[in-house]
Amino acid sequence: MLLEKDFIYNGTLEGLEKGSFEWSAPSNIALVKYWGKKEHQIPANPSVSFTLNNCKTVTKLSFVKKESDNGFSFDLLFEGKEKETFKPKIQKFFERIESYCPYLKNYHFTIDTLNTFPHSSGIASSASGMAALAMNIMNLEKTLNPEMEESYFYSKASFLARLGSGSACRSVKGNVVVWGAHKEIEGSTDLFGITFPETIHDVFNNYQDTILLVDKGEKQVSSTVGHDLMHGHPFAEQRFEQAHENLSKIKTILQNGDLENFIKVVESEALILHAVMMTSVPYYILMKPNTLEIINRIWKYRSETGVPVCFTLDAGANVHVLYPQQVKEKVLEFIQQELVGYCQNSQYICDEIGKGSEKIN
Repeated sequence: MLLEKDFIYNGTLEGLEKGSFEWSAPSNIALVKYWGKKEHQIPANPSVSFTLNNCKTVTKLSFVKKESDNGFSFDLLFEGKEKETFKPKIQKFFERIESYCPYLKNYHFTIDTLNTFPHSSGIASSASGMAALAMNIMNLEKTLNPEMEESYFYSKASFLARLGSGSACRSVKGNVVVWGAHKEIEGSTDLFGITFPETIHDVFNNYQDTILLVDKGEKQVSSTVGHDLMHGHPFAEQRFEQAHENLSKIKTILQNGDLENFIKVVESEALILHAVMMTSVPYYILMKPNTLEIINRIWKYRSETGVPVCFTLDAGANVHVLYPQQVKEKVLEFIQQELVGYCQNSQYICDEIGKGSEKIN
């Protein structure tokens, strides 16, 4: 088991004078939610997620060696334009990972990034963004240490991504990722995400996620603020215990393909996340009226047809509609006929389980 000290880089700081790498990393959607964290981005409870395929961040990292070490130096472009508002988050990220990646101060970086989906609308853009950046940083480290093993490469990438955005550690690998120590899941750790270690039932292969964009605007409250509200929350300890129990249930469900209980756990977890926010101090309602309309219509459709379709939510108003590939045509017809009208500008994104980050040649 890798420990935090194992990620401290002790190799040469001499390497390439200049170069560039480009990686994509997907978003992910948690089935059992992580909500609440300790110091250094350590989760208060374990979580498990589907890695997505189409909703991703593509980041090109160009670098040139500096003449002197005078702190971190970088330019940031988002969709081809300078984005000063993103720079403080990257600066903070570099400061957090400095002891693990001391070579970063030797270079001036140009970070050129774009999303295939709306930023800051509850589709975990910080997760995919930080994961993509971490993959590029590890690509640089691998040029300094060519003997690095692949397992270490991905574990440290997930470890670094976590220090940028907690759930980003679940966007490095696919297709089902566990983050957080859990007594029943071998290899699970608070430090980085691991691929679900058991064989997944065929019904979950190519599982579909259609994301209904109820509100494409900025989230009402940042995830960081939301997580902090768990400190002193009256139901925090019960929630953390519940997450462990639900992860035990999902572990079994993912192996036996029990869609009825999959739906129960996943929908319950989504509603619990929002209930926790509604009972915090200060309190927030992150759903919109159209979110509730969509949920009720999904329940009605499932009850009337028996089609195993369900919903989940992140910390926002958008709805992730989850269903097996074999009912894709039926569910998409239902979405187009009954749910699109509740989406902002009738927009939705069709996605599915994916394999994680990819290097772009």
